[in-house]
Formats: sequence, structure tokens, C-alpha cells
Amino acid sequence: MNFQRARFNMVEQQIRTWDVLDQRVLDIIRDIPREDYVPEAFRNLAYADTSIPLEDGEVMMPPRVEARLLQALQLKPDDRVLEVGTGSGYLTALLAQLAGRVVSVEISETLAARARRALEAHHVKNVVVEVGDAVRGWASAAPYDAIAVTGSLPMMEEQLQRQLKRGGRIFVIVGQEPAMEALLITRIGQDDWSRESLFETVLPPLRGARRPDRFVL
Repeated sequence: MNFQRARFNMVEQQIRTWDVLDQRVLDIIRDIPREDYVPEAFRNLAYADTSIPLEDGEVMMPPRVEARLLQALQLKPDDRVLEVGTGSGYLTALLAQLAGRVVSVEISETLAARARRALEAHHVKNVVVEVGDAVRGWASAAPYDAIAVTGSLPMMEEQLQRQLKRGGRIFVIVGQEPAMEALLITRIGQDDWSRESLFETVLPPLRGARRPDRFVL
């Protein structure tokens, strides 16, 4: 399979056509070999418009969702970023290209170890991959300029918002099937946040995510 051609086609046919126009985002996606982060059994699907299964029941986001996440966060070279859910390490590598430092937290030791190997193989230096549950944040490295949540949350976690610097941004997909919404949340004051709805999608929930109480008659 010609992965370079598949990568070019993904950028032009999936990502650019889904309102991703930030040239920095398009350039790094065009440069980083996604196939090197995909499990071997699914390597030929690396550039397909689909969620790719990972170990321990997790998935990679579709490429166009990854691209919208990157565009929404508007990362700067000196930003400190928290990634909630390392997964394959591919999005981690993309974040590292745009930001100064990435703290990525993965609940699965298996995935964390595999992501570390992939990142090391590509000489990604400005990332630390931790094992743990960061659904409600990762206080040891807070505050953050940006937070990227790579699975859905049935309900938003306020503690995540509070680990942002003023002016910091969170990309998160909130809700339950069939109605999930991708949001950009920006901290504009000590107790003040703005919310922008970006698009609707469906993504499996992060392990450890709380669900809202159900009303029972």
C-alpha cells in the first residue's frame, strides 16, 4: 500500500473538506506517518475515515475528528497540553508538533507502553506519557494552556476546567449515544468559561467517566 498517497488523499478528501483550513494542522498531518501508530492488524486502515480499534477496548478517533481537535485548540509553541487518553500515541505526536510540552495520561498500561515505543521511534522528545486516570484532570502538572480529551464524557467534569490557565482551552466530546457534541470550552475568568459547539459525533466514553443519574419513576 502506498501510505504516502493515502495520507495525501486523507488530507485532501477527508480533512480539508471538513472545514479544517489551518495550514499548520494540515502540514503536520501530511508529515506524520499515522500507519506507524496503528495496530499492525489495522495498518491498511490507517487513513480510512473510521475509528480504529486499539487494545483494551479503546479506539483511535477518525482522522477528521483529530484534525478538528487540533484546529480548535489553536496551540502555540510554548503551550503546556494535557492529553486525556494517550491511545495509540498518534494524536500525542501531533500535539507535540504544535505545542511546547505534552503530558499524556493513559489508563491502560498496555497502550501507554506501546505509545511510548512509537513516540520514541519517531524521536518525539517533548512528551511524557503517564499511566493513570485523568478523567477528572491531572493535577501534578497543572495548570494547562490546553486539554485534549480523546474519548467522550457522558457529562463534563468541572475539575478538568479548573486545571486550565485563564485563556486555556479544552476540546471535549460530551453526551451519550446518539447525541454527542464536540465542544471547545475556554476559561475566561476565575469562575467563568465560554462554550462553543463545534459539531456532532459519536465516540466511546473514556473509562472511569461518570454518567449522569437516571430518573426512575
